[in-house]
Amino acid sequence: MIQMKTDMQVKSDMPMQRKTDMQAAQEEIHYRHEWKHEIAWSDLFAIRQRLRAVAQTDPHAVDGKYLIRSLYFDNFNDKALREKVDGVNRREKFRIRYYNLDPSTVIHLEKKSKLNGLGTKYSAPLTAVQAQKIVDGDIDWMLESPHSLIRELYCKMRNQGIKPMTIVDYTREPFIYGPGNVRVTFDYDIRTGLRCTDFLDPECVTIPVPDAGIILEVKWDNYLPSIIKDTVQTPGRRVCAFSKYERCRAYD
Repeated sequence: MIQMKTDMQVKSDMPMQRKTDMQAAQEEIHYRHEWKHEIAWSDLFAIRQRLRAVAQTDPHAVDGKYLIRSLYFDNFNDKALREKVDGVNRREKFRIRYYNLDPSTVIHLEKKSKLNGLGTKYSAPLTAVQAQKIVDGDIDWMLESPHSLIRELYCKMRNQGIKPMTIVDYTREPFIYGPGNVRVTFDYDIRTGLRCTDFLDPECVTIPVPDAGIILEVKWDNYLPSIIKDTVQTPGRRVCAFSKYERCRAYD
């Protein structure tokens, strides 16, 4: 059994290139503010029209949108799910993600962390072969990865029982605005794979999540420009703590 080490112990055991990898991640990834609102289709149409006048569509989008498929991890006690439901102040979750049901393009392992209501995301690239090995439980190779995040997931799969849990599909319309490093997204058509984890198979069946609605997300760094704040305002809509993973797990 591999024992988990503190961050300081891991750093001291790593070769110089691995220290650089971890230090670079710490320097590049920082905590961001985030708002989430559940909105109606009429809200989406109105806000989208206003955003087009002040913001840019994400250049990675096709016809203004893309399909996201994520495979979320959890342990036998549903630690990530329970911490979200209970509103634990400091929490994290792992997922593997790719876009437009095309695993031949970009696949990323991601870790999302929350602290005092702020969020950050760490990311590492995976090949389709590596992603499938993780799904299949063939993980020994991860310990020798040059990416610290992959090694971290390996340790937590071994020591905490983290494993692939469920697929979450949805469509995203993304907008970006330079000042404040703002990102505004509309997420809808949320679907769950229930307990299916064969997420590299584009034919894997997912089913719509009842009453999931449309999620408006606004993320920014140090400040939210007033022009964006005014653009996304919708009377009667309040900030919520919507989680696509939590909502999809309600049906497995």
